Amino acid sequence: MAGRCDLCGKGPGFGHRVSHSHHLTKRRWHVNLHRKRMVIDGVKKPVRVCTQCLRTQMKLATR
Repeated sequence: MAGRCDLCGKGPGFGHRVSHSHHLTKRRWHVNLHRKRMVIDGVKKPVRVCTQCLRTQMKLATR
């Protein structure tokens, strides 16, 4: 199961953890995913969406 948003496809970011002595170790920034039921093509489906997409959907729904 990939940590990826079903709407925008945003996945984890990669980089380095930097210690005080500047020793670099690999790390990941995970996407903040939430399970929501959304209407897609007229059918309610459970989807995993990032908070940015959730926010955008809420803004579009209030119009």
